[in-house]
Amino acid sequence: MNTLTDRYLAATLRSVPAPRREEIATELRASIEDMIEGRAAGGQDTTTAEREVLTELGNPEQLAARYADRRLQLIGPTYYLVWQRLLKLLLSFVPATVGVVVGLVEATAGDNAGGAIGAGIVAALQVAVQIAFWVTLVFAVLERTNPSLRLPEWSVDQLPEAPVERQICLPDTAAAIVFLVLFAGYLPWQHFHSWVSDDQGGNLPILDPALWSSWLPVLLAVLVASVALEVAKYRAGRWTWPLVAVNTLLDLAFAVPVAWLLLTDRLLNPDLVERFEWLRQGDNLDTVATVTVVGATLVVLWDIADSAIKAYRNRA
Repeated sequence: MNTLTDRYLAATLRSVPAPRREEIATELRASIEDMIEGRAAGGQDTTTAEREVLTELGNPEQLAARYADRRLQLIGPTYYLVWQRLLKLLLSFVPATVGVVVGLVEATAGDNAGGAIGAGIVAALQVAVQIAFWVTLVFAVLERTNPSLRLPEWSVDQLPEAPVERQICLPDTAAAIVFLVLFAGYLPWQHFHSWVSDDQGGNLPILDPALWSSWLPVLLAVLVASVALEVAKYRAGRWTWPLVAVNTLLDLAFAVPVAWLLLTDRLLNPDLVERFEWLRQGDNLDTVATVTVVGATLVVLWDIADSAIKAYRNRA
C-alpha cells in the first residue's frame, strides 16, 4: 500500500528520533484513522475525508518537529523550512560544480594536477561558506521585515512517495562494482606491472601468460557480466529467483575454471613458481592450491545460499 496516509506517515517519521518512530507511527496512524472514520460516519467520502484530515494536520515536517520537541527556527520560524530547503538545494551542487571548474582550469592552465585538486577543494569550501552566509542573511532580513511573499500553502499533493524498503542498497552495490572493476583491471595489469620481478629485474606475471589465449578472456567476460548483475540487482531493489539463478551461474562460471586451473597447476606462471623456492618444496604448491580452492568454494556456496534465502523471504 502507498496511500496518502502511508506517505504522510513516512514523511513525518523520517524527521523524528529513531527510538520513537514505532510509537509515533502507531499513535499517529490511529489518530488519522479515527478522524477519517468520524468524517465518513457523517456521510463524507473516505478519500475526501483522508485528504481533509491530512491537510488539517499540516506539513509533516512541522508535525515531526512538534513530536521531537524541536524548534524550526534559526532566525525565526516563519521561513525556516523554505530557508532549509533552499540551502540544501544550493549546497548540493553549486560548491561541487565550482570546485570541479576551478580544478580543471588550474590543471589545464597551470599544468599542476596536485595543486588543481587542492585549489578545487578550497574553492568549493569558500563557495559553500558564502552560500550559507548570504542565504541566511537574506532570510534573517525577511524574518525581520516580514514582507508578504505569498508562498504557496502546503498541501497533501506535495507528499513524497513512501520509500520502498530496499534489500539491496546503493553503498553495497557501489562497493561490489568497485571491487569487480578493480579485480577485472588487475588481470591485465599483473601481466605488465607485476609486483614480482625476475632475476634480470624484468616483470614476472603472476598468472600464466598462456591463459590469455584461453581462460583469462572468459574470466574477464564473467566479471563484466557480474557488474551488469550488480546493476540489475540494484534496479530490482531485492533478490528475485531469476537474479539468484544468474548469480549462481556467474559464481560457478568463475569459480569452477579457477579451481580446475589451480588444481592442475595451470593458473600460476611457471616462472613465478620457479622464482620462489618454497613453492617448489614438497607439496607446498598443492597445499596452497587446495586451501585456496576450499576457501573459494566456501565463499561461493555462502553467496549462493545467501541470495537464495533472501529471494525465499521475498516470495510473497
